[in-house]
Amino acid sequence: VQLQASGGGLVQPGDSLRLSCAPSGRALGNLAIAWFRQAPGKGRQAVSCKHSSADPIYYLDSVKGRFTISRDNAKNTVYLQMDSLKPEDTAVYYCVGRPFLCSSSWTAFNSRGQGTQVTVSS
Repeated sequence: VQLQASGGGLVQPGDSLRLSCAPSGRALGNLAIAWFRQAPGKGRQAVSCKHSSADPIYYLDSVKGRFTISRDNAKNTVYLQMDSLKPEDTAVYYCVGRPFLCSSSWTAFNSRGQGTQVTVSS
């Protein structure tokens, strides 16, 4: 399943962005959806994950209180609301999926797609 991430852009510190993730050709159904990010020259980080209607499974410590993952099954979309953005949030953000269970491991997810660039700069 291809997952399409969108909503990135260039913003200033303190601004907000909302990223969207939608699967192509199928419903979210039983997919657990996670957001990962990768900054230039750095390793990939697991940002957050949510399955179905359950509470989010995890948030990266550095985004707790600023980022919120949510899921709208009617719109077949998972969102990552990012508030109080900081320059260190600059990265390519990816949404990935796997049946049922969340994971903080990139390789656990078999549904991926192209990422969306988020740049936070004054």
